[in-house]
Amino acid sequence: MPRPTPADLAAAAGRTIPDILPDPLRLLVVGINPSLWSGATGAHFARPGNRFWPALHAAGITDHVIDCTAGMRPDDRAALEILGLGITNLVDRATARADELTADEIRAGAARLERTVAARHPRVVAVVGIAAYRTGFRRPKARAGRQPEDLAGAELWVLPNPSGLNAHETVASLAAAYGAAADAAGIRRRISG
Repeated sequence: MPRPTPADLAAAAGRTIPDILPDPLRLLVVGINPSLWSGATGAHFARPGNRFWPALHAAGITDHVIDCTAGMRPDDRAALEILGLGITNLVDRATARADELTADEIRAGAARLERTVAARHPRVVAVVGIAAYRTGFRRPKARAGRQPEDLAGAELWVLPNPSGLNAHETVASLAAAYGAAADAAGIRRRISG
């Protein structure tokens, strides 16, 4: 699939993309919602400049930087499934910006996430985005990292948002945070020395 055109991006508003939910599910990464780029390509964290995939590689979670800018390759999806790494979103619909979502949508997404976690039993759930977590779970003072409460039996973590708009985070700081959650989930990382 070629990279999306401006018309493709405009047409992607409101689209949903399929979750990645392997069995066994060790680590479930939860985005806020798909970007228009993700909606157009059908792939999570697909927008150029998003640092999710470079951070997973820098953390040693993946053996290469996955490029989803034109969609996810089947072999990359299979590699995530082998690791037990799943991906979903609090809100399913694609938007140009996360601030287009309502607080009610985010809260409904948190309730849906809890049902998914209860059904799929990941070891760790990692929400990427502190503001969305605070809204969705009604925890206005939550801080990043391991949360004091679990979610339907899974360890609950809040990690930094990998969007390029989150300028105070770097690939290295994202990698450190994502690596800690992967360790807690029992994902064996490829750390070069």
